[in-house]
Amino acid sequence: MYLFLRALAFSLCLWLPASWAADSGWLQDPNNSHARVQISTSQPEEGTVRLLLDVRLSDGWKTYWRSPGEGGIAPEIKWQTPVEHVNWRWPTPQRFDVSGISTQGYHGDTVFPITLNVPKTATRLQGVLTLSTCSNVCVLTDFPFDLDLTQPAPQGFEHAFTRAEGTLPLTSGMVHQAQAGYIKGELRVSAEREEGWQKPDVFFDVPEGADFAKPSIKIEGKRLLATVHVTDGWEGSAPDLDGKPLSMVFSDSGIAQQMTMAVSNVLPASGSSPLGLSTAILLALLGGLILNLMPCVLPVLAMKLGSVLQLENRERSVVRRQFLASASGILVSFWALAGLMTGLRLSQQAVGWGIQFQSPWFIGLMVVVTALFSANLFGFFSIRLGSNTTTRLATAGGHGSGGHFWQGVFATLLATPCSAPFLGTALAFALAAPLAELWVVFTALGIGMSLPWLLIAAFPFVAKALPKPGQWMNRLRIVLGLMMLASSLWLISLLAAHTGVVVVLIISGLLLLALLILTGIQYGRRLLLIWGAVLLLLAGVVLATGALTAERWRTPMTDSVQWRPLSEQAITQALRENKRVFVDVTADWCVTCKANKYNVLLRDDVQQALKEPDVVALRGDWTTPSPAITQFLQQRGAVAVPFNQIYGPGLPSGEVLSPLLDRQTLLNTLNNAKE
Repeated sequence: MYLFLRALAFSLCLWLPASWAADSGWLQDPNNSHARVQISTSQPEEGTVRLLLDVRLSDGWKTYWRSPGEGGIAPEIKWQTPVEHVNWRWPTPQRFDVSGISTQGYHGDTVFPITLNVPKTATRLQGVLTLSTCSNVCVLTDFPFDLDLTQPAPQGFEHAFTRAEGTLPLTSGMVHQAQAGYIKGELRVSAEREEGWQKPDVFFDVPEGADFAKPSIKIEGKRLLATVHVTDGWEGSAPDLDGKPLSMVFSDSGIAQQMTMAVSNVLPASGSSPLGLSTAILLALLGGLILNLMPCVLPVLAMKLGSVLQLENRERSVVRRQFLASASGILVSFWALAGLMTGLRLSQQAVGWGIQFQSPWFIGLMVVVTALFSANLFGFFSIRLGSNTTTRLATAGGHGSGGHFWQGVFATLLATPCSAPFLGTALAFALAAPLAELWVVFTALGIGMSLPWLLIAAFPFVAKALPKPGQWMNRLRIVLGLMMLASSLWLISLLAAHTGVVVVLIISGLLLLALLILTGIQYGRRLLLIWGAVLLLLAGVVLATGALTAERWRTPMTDSVQWRPLSEQAITQALRENKRVFVDVTADWCVTCKANKYNVLLRDDVQQALKEPDVVALRGDWTTPSPAITQFLQQRGAVAVPFNQIYGPGLPSGEVLSPLLDRQTLLNTLNNAKE
């Protein structure tokens, strides 16, 4: 009996410290053999205690995140010791879908790091952990614990706490740009990641009084778009989320980031339905083909026809070689553009169609080249490439292929300020797609633009249908030279945004004066006087015509719309006021933008519609580099101008219009934007 009492006393001595130690040991409820928990703590440091909650579940069982989703209960501790500032940190959860119900939580072994403050006099930390675990059935289990704060932390506690912190979502570094919008029960969140998305998911901290369905996730290149149906839990109207903070975790392939952002009442643009590569290739072929019909390229096409006319015999082999060389120049140019876009993407710079025209140095280079082409066509001199070749640039004769190759390059450069139908969609796909697909789409663009040239190369007998060479060809060269001169003067006008109008007028005057002097040197004083008189006469006719007809054209060609600077805030504010919004992103170097302006936007009925009291007209200028405009376009999957979009109570997500505006379509869409 004495030995028994000594053994019992010894056992009690061992048991008591364990009960009040800094480690609870593994706790398990007899009614729930599928879950075990262990709680351990460090000693307080200036009242701050670090706690580790280790939950181990049997296979097929799960517990829940802080926001469980459409079912379940988050783990909770009811403290019996007075505590303050409890910071329960949650590892990245997983999604569980069962019978159409989506929940957010954990399975297997999960460790939660927790920090809290206790009174300086506290020696014990007591509480009850309530844990909900589910498989085919759900069990709610209580785990009481009592920890001794005077005891040192268990062995390996520091390492375990650090490892638990490593399972938490990052606070930055994964998502570089995000936006959330909510309208009429639909929440839409967009997030961009430089590395792109593989198998992403989004876990929301659901606000009180709201119920979030499982997010529908769509990947658009580097952009993730999550759409969530929101109710009050009874399929009624959800609470207003506008302006309220929303917390969420983005997860993808083992990495996650926690973010909190304010919800606006402007939905991030959904973009068009994702294109397949084959569809993008088809659109690129069509867009490249249509570029040949744009005014940017017509002067070069005219030069090409002039080069064919100069051939005396128009042998098929020569015609084929020349047009294949030009087609090669086009294709190589598009590859060069693809390389430029690749470099910009890898360096995380803005990418877009025609952005090189934002540089005054590039415009200046193009002015010099077009002026030289013009002078060459006027017969002032011939331009040769290389010291060991007789290849002539443009149409100055010769049988080499280099000049024809550079004609193709030049045509591509002049095409970049134009945006044709189908081109914008294909470019948007290419610039957001993996790099390999970007190169495929740009190759298709090059092939599309070179199709007319390849057609003549395949059927060179078409060239024989052209008139035979004669004296009229010299007059044609003058016409082609004037077309190229017009292109040069237009390019000079683009410098106004960088240098001012006075400098542009001086450069234009010097160019015309230089051409007149060259005319006198090449063809004599008599022709110089004739051309000078012609230029003065043309200027006088233009001024007189403008003065006499001013009353007829002045009013309809005046933009009387009160344009406001474009910004996301301006769109948000207008929609809050139940107004419609017309967005116009343009650039001085964009030829299509000018066509839209004079053919559609300056029409009387369009002007009147844009001046309605409930219409806000916003304009963004991309003539020079603008990070804000670039970001605005990228958020909508656009990479080129013109860009036009209409918002309103009836179109809260916005509707993007065709690059080539149609007056009736614009008016109908603006009308449909009403509530």
